[in-house]
Amino acid sequence: MLKHVRSVGAALILLCAGSAVQAEPTAQQLMERNFYISKISMLKSQTTMSLIAADGQKRERKMETLSKLQKNGIDSNLIVRFQYPADIKGTGFLEMERADADDDLWIYLPALQKVRRLISNNKKDSFMGSDFSYGEMLPPRVELYQHTLLRSETVENQDCYVIQSIPVSDKVRNDSGYSKKISWLRKDSALEAKVEYYDLEGQLLKVQWLRQPKLVEADKGRWLAQSREMTNVQTGHKTLFSLDVIDTKVSIADNVFSTRTLESR
Repeated sequence: MLKHVRSVGAALILLCAGSAVQAEPTAQQLMERNFYISKISMLKSQTTMSLIAADGQKRERKMETLSKLQKNGIDSNLIVRFQYPADIKGTGFLEMERADADDDLWIYLPALQKVRRLISNNKKDSFMGSDFSYGEMLPPRVELYQHTLLRSETVENQDCYVIQSIPVSDKVRNDSGYSKKISWLRKDSALEAKVEYYDLEGQLLKVQWLRQPKLVEADKGRWLAQSREMTNVQTGHKTLFSLDVIDTKVSIADNVFSTRTLESR
């Protein structure tokens, strides 16, 4: 009898162990994975930004982007320079992430020949007239939100985890301009397939689709969406980012990410 009990007990232990191995990751783990897969060591890209009005009218802008992961392996530096059309050529944006403080953000407007520093509350502002905000140029820190795994779901033939993210404080809420986000993360890579953004009144404001995922650093598991489409569902306006050229083998000096570079280029 004792032998039988021991056998049943052993079987239960193995069953529980097997269940633990197969258990789904937590929302926190998934969002941390999502954060790090976009942390590409170095990247130079050429991007077309299309602004599409509700009536279908379209304007295009061209920009060059440089980004580099800082030595701590967490924060990134990013500099964007517009090249076309002529009326915004030379306009630039610089962001330097800070894991333990507010990020440093600056913009440069050639007409004023002046660099202006942005504050954290500016993160919710439109990025150069687009439907993206300054805060969406780089992924927000995971700990700034309370994450909940809602379900699994298929979107555009992609198996995804659906995660709700709510700001942990009024400051984060006000700086981002969102009361919550819902993200669809691809199960194969943890890269977003879709993100919904809700305004401070709890109403759906914007929907982003991320398409054409590309593994750009296989040894580190770093992914990049080559197409990002953001639609403001309240106005009908839409912005499309299309990566035309991607170079991850480029060498970028640390001093490139400075206000001097914004002014001099």
